Amino acid sequence: MTVTKTPIWSSIAAALRAEIAAGSYAPGAKLPTEAQLAQRFGVNRHTVRHALGSLGEAGLVQSRRGAGVFVTSVPTDYPLGRRVRFHQNVLASGRTPSRRLLRSETRPASAAEAEALALPPTSPVHVIEGLSLADGLPLGLFRSVIPAFRFPEFPQAIARLNSITAALAEAGVPDYTRASTRLTAKLADAVQAGHLQVLQGAPLLRSVTVNVDAAGVPVEFGTTWFVGDRVTLTVIPE
Repeated sequence: MTVTKTPIWSSIAAALRAEIAAGSYAPGAKLPTEAQLAQRFGVNRHTVRHALGSLGEAGLVQSRRGAGVFVTSVPTDYPLGRRVRFHQNVLASGRTPSRRLLRSETRPASAAEAEALALPPTSPVHVIEGLSLADGLPLGLFRSVIPAFRFPEFPQAIARLNSITAALAEAGVPDYTRASTRLTAKLADAVQAGHLQVLQGAPLLRSVTVNVDAAGVPVEFGTTWFVGDRVTLTVIPE
């Protein structure tokens, strides 16, 4: 069996990423010089430059000519509890949340969507896709699938309110909770990479969730592809 070795620059980037996430380098802090990092990791400066470049592409650091490399952000802490609200989570991390809608369409449900939402096969659903951002930096791509019979005006509401929670509240669901979540590691394809401003093949964490109303009836089948370098998902026991 052939064993694929991890490139050393990738290991260096992972080490620096972990230190940034742990708070060893706060936002605005200057990283050690290329020469210092090369000495620390026992590599040449070209390898260090490659590692720093990957962190720059992920939006974690920024190089300033003649000054050095500085931390621009740390991963956003994103707790996964029974009630998960994007805006609340990002605001709690001290950042400004925003969402950019990319798609709004009504079509027949796929088999997986119909099963998740407890609908008859091919029932109509609204499909809303977009980008979730913190301080203008994409954190993830999301897709929300909503039952169309129950929420006929949802596309108009989401276009006006730009919030799944607010649109559901306007439609008579003031509160909803997470019934199930599946987390899977994925690699960004070309389209995802373009939207998320990462390299194709960058690590993503896919969250697949079913949210239900107070009576336990599914109201949303949601999928989010989080950028692995920009979000720390924390599972909160209930």
